Amino acid sequence: MIPLVSRPSRASALAACALLAGCAQLSPDGGFGPLREIVAQRTGAAPAWHRTPEEAAGNQARVAQLLPAGGRLATADDAVQIALINNPDLQAAFAELGVAEADLVQAGRLPNPGFSFARTHSGGDVKVERSLTLGLMQLIAMPAASRIEARRFDQVRLQLATRVLATAAQTRQAYYRALASQQGLAYQEQVEQAAEAAHELAAKMAERGNFSRLDAAREQLFYAETQTRLRRARREAQQDKESLARLLGMAPAFTLPERLPELPAKIDDAADVERQAIAQRLDIQAARSELEGLRLSLGLTRATRLVNVLDLGALRTSESGKAPETGYQVDIEIPLFDWGQARVAKAEAIYMQGANRLAAVALDARAQARLAWRERQDAYELARRYRDDIVPLRHRMSEENLLRYNGMLISVFDLLADAREQAATVNAAIEAGRDFWIADAALQLALGGPAAAENRQGTQP
Repeated sequence: MIPLVSRPSRASALAACALLAGCAQLSPDGGFGPLREIVAQRTGAAPAWHRTPEEAAGNQARVAQLLPAGGRLATADDAVQIALINNPDLQAAFAELGVAEADLVQAGRLPNPGFSFARTHSGGDVKVERSLTLGLMQLIAMPAASRIEARRFDQVRLQLATRVLATAAQTRQAYYRALASQQGLAYQEQVEQAAEAAHELAAKMAERGNFSRLDAAREQLFYAETQTRLRRARREAQQDKESLARLLGMAPAFTLPERLPELPAKIDDAADVERQAIAQRLDIQAARSELEGLRLSLGLTRATRLVNVLDLGALRTSESGKAPETGYQVDIEIPLFDWGQARVAKAEAIYMQGANRLAAVALDARAQARLAWRERQDAYELARRYRDDIVPLRHRMSEENLLRYNGMLISVFDLLADAREQAATVNAAIEAGRDFWIADAALQLALGGPAAAENRQGTQP
């Protein structure tokens, strides 16, 4: 190695290298803290990353607190919290954050120097050549490369946060589906018991000749259809519970509340949902971060289009009987055949691709926000109509029919027909309530967070 510089200068250079090398370090949490804060602010539930066995054990204890063995999954919020801790797909996705942080740290590290050694001899003379080279171009471009990787790291973090929010919304929707299926199953079991009793009554009446063959066939058909619907309801309840369990990352060894939550007295009008979506959605922020990174990458490509390789090295040659020769070498790429136009054109095309992707994401976000807002409004109006008008009216009609049957003003066939219609109404009311809660979760996902209260300055679609 050739001492091209004085000892104090060399010591300063080594200290600078050590300082630069120490500027980029892996964070203790792999950059997970900001992601956790983003998700917690928007959902009220904090995700967890199992990086060590101790963290995994601690998070499992947290899951056990929320859901004891075979316990009751009381609320959708508890289901979301468990999913954000226990969902295996999310745990696999979180590893992408570690990869991005490793790339960021690597981009901030000094390039390793290269060392070459050659020994030749001629007769009794021995010649030794040693050189130490450093990629100077990489060193010059290191700040820009670090900024590009920092942007990419932010982009990966925002994309992961978007995925976590999507998982939270899917879990919330799966919870309401499972709840509605279970409630529908319970009601269908009651209908089946009533149909079975009516079927037995009809059979006895048919034996005594009080039932025509047409009425007997009608009653038998109703009983068979009820059994079919019950079987279908059981299957749907099992499927929906399994879907929820998969999102929770566990077996369906838990119980659910008996009924869907009550509809809110009113729902706040969201203020300018398109603006909220643009301001809050993380996929838009990720696309912006990607575009900024592409802009930096384009600038770096333009700056290095002519000179992409520049190595600086120190030489020392010692030969028998002669004084050592020292010097330096510079390796530079001569832009004779490749002027870098292709690299710049590629970078420009990728930048324009990112710009158009951002525009497409923003357009989709606006459309999704408008559609989700309208669907929640419609679902709420429909569910409230069933709750306040249709179900009470159907119940009143059933009471009146029962009074008329007791007064022998209508036949048992009319009573059975009314029971069929009442069952259909109740099932439709359960589905309407389910659809509202699912639409509410979809709106939160479309807006990237809870809908803000009405703003006088805002507009609604």
